[in-house]
Amino acid sequence: MPSLTASPTGTPEPGRVLARDLPAASAGARVRLQGWVHRRRELATVTFLVLRDRTGLAQVVVRTGAGQDAPDVPPEETTVEVTGTVTANPQAPGGVEVTEPEIVALTDAAETPPVELWRPALTAALPTLLDHAAVAWRHPAQKARWEVAAASLHGFRATLDAAGFTEVCTPKLVGTATESGANVFEVDYFGRPACLAQSPQFYKQQMVGVFERVYEVGPVFRAEPHDTVRHLAEYRSLDVELGFVRDHRDVLAVLRDVLAGMSDAVRASGAADRLGVEVPRVPDAFPVLHFADALRLVGAPADEPDLAPEHERALGRWALAEHGSDFVAIEGYPMAKRPFYTHPQPGDERWSNSFDLLFRGLELVTGGQRLHRYADYVAALAARGEDPAAYASYLAAFRHGMPPHGGFAIGLERWVARLAGAANVREVTPFPRDLHRLTP
Repeated sequence: MPSLTASPTGTPEPGRVLARDLPAASAGARVRLQGWVHRRRELATVTFLVLRDRTGLAQVVVRTGAGQDAPDVPPEETTVEVTGTVTANPQAPGGVEVTEPEIVALTDAAETPPVELWRPALTAALPTLLDHAAVAWRHPAQKARWEVAAASLHGFRATLDAAGFTEVCTPKLVGTATESGANVFEVDYFGRPACLAQSPQFYKQQMVGVFERVYEVGPVFRAEPHDTVRHLAEYRSLDVELGFVRDHRDVLAVLRDVLAGMSDAVRASGAADRLGVEVPRVPDAFPVLHFADALRLVGAPADEPDLAPEHERALGRWALAEHGSDFVAIEGYPMAKRPFYTHPQPGDERWSNSFDLLFRGLELVTGGQRLHRYADYVAALAARGEDPAAYASYLAAFRHGMPPHGGFAIGLERWVARLAGAANVREVTPFPRDLHRLTP
């Protein structure tokens, strides 16, 4: 057994063996584990201690029969260090357990947790889980949900880095709303009004003029009075913008590659297996429907300005039945329902060169082609009764030459919720912010 165990960052952890690596240890070797008391089960002559660390579970056997000078086993969730002997046992996790242990508590005895973390599944109601998030997220199945998110972020970045994109960081305190002043969180910024950013949209477009291809991972804030299972007031947005596109279909092709990379990374991480969920196979090209055709397909009125949730579910069923795809892209949304920076559909400006991507019957991504000529922005803002002067700093980039460009944004929590089969996006959000919740 080596004396050093490398952590995922490559930093040695002197003498420590992780639960994941215990099965590779030689029988009879002395090892040192550190973690939490996940489960303590006391029988007549033996106590089983299941230790949990960041990699999994390990079983420790404490003999308590007559004549045994057995160590005390602290209560569940106490952090401990266990030194003992590796012993084969086919019934134990990984086929091995630790016997003859020395147990040292690394903190005071833990109080009884508000949820039973040793059970295979969390059975507490969602409000209880959210009220006690710091402890509830220790549960292996709950923890695996954010491991899906972490793997998704890795796949997102790796795919875009390989495609020549540059990661950027944009301000979250801004002086101008991106889409609508009615849905922003206002703040006092040294005595003058400001707001929390609804989106990095304006900044990522400007950075296309610098790097051509950019992306960002960051929080966005929406002061929309939605109290639904799919909306949050703060969420993680995965934003992409790229220059020199022909139209929104070029953007959609990049989105396809990004989601394939994210899916591959989740699959490789093993987190989906731990959750028992199916990772989608991303098709070589998404099925695409024009918005007008989508309305006809679901039997909605032709003048409907948007797709309702029941329409999205019906289109998801159609895509799966007709194309074997968990995804379907709806393009050509009415210009009246899209932000002013959206590029109209050439030849029929009622429609836009924009799209929504539905994943398993739920809107996951919004994207499209943007305007790139300064005069078009002035006209678009005037048509909506807005003063271009209010957007002067944003529009400056377009006065100095911008390429045809477009982009999209993926809601991370919504993606993870759909992957995990969660009924409520709050189930996969460690500390959700919504109409009613500002703590913990």
